[in-house]
Amino acid sequence: MELQQDQSRVQNDFRGQLLQAMGAVVVVAGAAVGWQQFRLAREGQITERFTRAIDHLGHPTLDVRLGGIYALERVAKNSPADRPTVTDILCAFVREHAPWPVGAPGGPQHPTPVEEHQTPWLTSRAADVQTALYVLGRRPGHPEEHTLYLSRVDLRRAHLSKAQLAGANLRHSNLCRAYLPHSNLHSGQLANVDLRYAYLRGAQLAHADLRDAHLEHADIRQAVLRGADLRGANLVDADLDGADLTDVTSDATTTWPDTHRPA
Repeated sequence: MELQQDQSRVQNDFRGQLLQAMGAVVVVAGAAVGWQQFRLAREGQITERFTRAIDHLGHPTLDVRLGGIYALERVAKNSPADRPTVTDILCAFVREHAPWPVGAPGGPQHPTPVEEHQTPWLTSRAADVQTALYVLGRRPGHPEEHTLYLSRVDLRRAHLSKAQLAGANLRHSNLCRAYLPHSNLHSGQLANVDLRYAYLRGAQLAHADLRDAHLEHADIRQAVLRGADLRGANLVDADLDGADLTDVTSDATTTWPDTHRPA
């Protein structure tokens, strides 16, 4: 009789543990289903916000376009997987709204023979383009992000202080009188870029491709150009005081300012 009672207790304990285990499985399964539903709902919200932001970029009203740019920035912050796409879209927006079609039929002469001193700042001339540049310059980044493609764009008098533009492709673009202090252009593709009168104090230009770049009268004080390629670059009257010119590549076609020549 005692044996039967012990067996009964063991069976009851086993049934209780089994019921507890089954209850735990049900709870976990319910949590998994709930999390899946939450994730799908969140992805749906992000997709809806993304689509609405894209629609706003093409709106004829400036304020709506600005809202679309900031909405894309918000999407990129909330959804890391969408960051490379947002970056590509904003680069395309800049190229579309501020073209500098060098080499195209009827395109501008590059650089322009006489700088237009009255050209207004980009903030007032094309506020949406400037805002897109702000967002690109402070983007969080992503390991799968493509190179920032900003070639052949008109960024005269753009404001890009401390912008994170490492490796950006700015070939043949016009950044005359742009404000770029302490910006990161490390390994940037800047061949034939117009940086005349640009403010590049403290900028990071190490290993940048500056072949045939126009740097006349540029302020390059304390900038880092270590390992940069300056073949064919024009630095007439540029201020290179305190600039790091270690291991720069230059040749007979490089034009240095009279006041400063590398050792």
